[in-house]
Amino acid sequence: MRVNGELVDLATAVEDSDVVEPVEISSPDGLDILRHSTAHVLAQAVQRIRPQADLGIGPPITDGFYYDFGVAEAFTPDDLKAITKEMQRIVREGQRFTRRVVSDAEARVELVDEPFKLELIDLKGAAAGGGEAAEGAGVEVGAGELTIYDNVDRDGETVWKDLCRGPHMPNTRMIGNGWALQRVAGAYWRGSEKNPQLQRIYGTAWPTKDELRAYQARLEEAAKRDHRKLGRELDLFSFPEEIGPGLSVFHPKGGIIRYEIERYMRERLLANGYEVVNTPHITKGDLFMTSGHLQWYAEGMYPPMQLDEVVDDEGNVTRQGQDYYLKPMNCPFHNLIFRSRGRSYRELPLRLSEFGSVYRYEKSGTLAGLTRVRGMTQDDTHIYVTEDQVEDELVHSLRFVLETLRDYGLNDFYLELSTKEPGNPKFIGDDTLWESATETLRRVAEGSGLELVPDPGGAAFYGPKISVQARDAIGRTWQMSTIQLDFNQPERFELEYTGPDGEKHRPIMIHRALFGSIERFFAILLEHYAGAFPVWLAPVQVVGIPVAEEYADHLQSVVDRLRAAGVRAELDRSDDRMQKKIRTHTAQKVPLQLIAGEQDREAGAVSFRFRDGSQDNAVPVDAAVERILAAIRGKVLVDTAEDLA
Repeated sequence: MRVNGELVDLATAVEDSDVVEPVEISSPDGLDILRHSTAHVLAQAVQRIRPQADLGIGPPITDGFYYDFGVAEAFTPDDLKAITKEMQRIVREGQRFTRRVVSDAEARVELVDEPFKLELIDLKGAAAGGGEAAEGAGVEVGAGELTIYDNVDRDGETVWKDLCRGPHMPNTRMIGNGWALQRVAGAYWRGSEKNPQLQRIYGTAWPTKDELRAYQARLEEAAKRDHRKLGRELDLFSFPEEIGPGLSVFHPKGGIIRYEIERYMRERLLANGYEVVNTPHITKGDLFMTSGHLQWYAEGMYPPMQLDEVVDDEGNVTRQGQDYYLKPMNCPFHNLIFRSRGRSYRELPLRLSEFGSVYRYEKSGTLAGLTRVRGMTQDDTHIYVTEDQVEDELVHSLRFVLETLRDYGLNDFYLELSTKEPGNPKFIGDDTLWESATETLRRVAEGSGLELVPDPGGAAFYGPKISVQARDAIGRTWQMSTIQLDFNQPERFELEYTGPDGEKHRPIMIHRALFGSIERFFAILLEHYAGAFPVWLAPVQVVGIPVAEEYADHLQSVVDRLRAAGVRAELDRSDDRMQKKIRTHTAQKVPLQLIAGEQDREAGAVSFRFRDGSQDNAVPVDAAVERILAAIRGKVLVDTAEDLA
């Protein structure tokens, strides 16, 4: 339940004056509590089987939970089976989760054999003093009081305990049978490669067995759509070891999809008043000192390169070298473009847009195909406005984002409003400006008519943001576009424009990225369509398949006509039998196959075959060409004969 807005256990005593709200198990808070309680059962089961296992942390995560363990030997699949059986016993035992407040000293005595817990207790004190807290340790410790949860059996005996902030379900039996362990992975303690590597066991938990099965079915479908798998099967991209982790190369078929994604985006930008700029991949470090990235984002940047040092013939340094960095962001460069000459209010809003390559030193354990890379291309726009223009420009930007995403085939959206966390030193700038920016974004988001979900503490260090969240074909949510208000960068770069009063004024800056990165957007679209792209994005849009070689020339003339109109069309003149050709191109997810035999040639026609196996026969060539061109112009997803009718 919530008491006066705070999540607490159901056993908590309440006063008549308290405001008490129930927390349903199916709510986001309820699911987190269910999953965190299941993580505790996992940890107890592991220590029953391996008493020497050291406990790390066990937070709930999206759709599940994990727990980290320090163990001498890695867990095996057989270990997971044994742990699952032990967890089932603990669930049936109906142990009560009982909360106890302890002092730091008491916690250290009780957990003297748990080195990672002792470290968390120390970090709790550091966090209270403004220091760094442990990554993912919010479920264990905070800046307030320490608590331990005892697992108490039916005889009233404490059979296990863990450092935890809670809350938990009343007892283990209420966890039910809608959970499962999933996999084991390595994870560095507190997310740092300098720390010991632990064994992380992942699991999922749902209110019912049916919901668990539905989730597992979604996972199976997601596995079929995994962009890494499809990328190999469709020959779209790869990650050569010779280049390095998180650095991709796009093959010809992937390259043409990427080209089409970028080409249409550029058309939209130019049609909506954006100006295209270009900036280098590398810069002196001073630029990122001015922007604040070296102070607040250095861990995400590649190490500096020491360049420009001049040494005379005797080996003496006559000019000191300078640190150069690969850029992780484009915004500082765009600020320099704005500042390159005097600006008038008549030029605003000024929308500078770039497909800029950026480089971020993501930890190797976080890399995930194209969705998390070290080298990426952002469709990055920075908009400079007067104070009076802010709200209208935000509305314009959000409308632009939603319309463009719909053209790529994404239609199910909600918004997140990411705000500052009070007291967190990560966030820079005046509180009054933050409040004003946040309320402006809130009005714009609510005015869109879309659902608005709060994201406390999720803002960028320089300002709040709206994030467009899109649901794909199987219901998964992806963070897509972000629109961020920034009062701080114009201040740091001393950006100015001349107002109608002849005086100098500070512009307000809007950061807008529609895709996030081309690579990530490519992966999202690939999984959304399961590789079966709309005709306009398909690497091969049309393939001609003659019933026999004697009909190849008839199809070649059709293919030539389509190519002249800009269609990516091919003729398969291989020695394979017609049925094998059909199977091959169907597996490659070509949207339109044109088949021709004697009747088609005599009638000046072709027959369409579609991805689902349906056909539309004896279509005159002129009509066939126009249908294909219309599907490309209309950005139509064509899987069946009805889709092209």
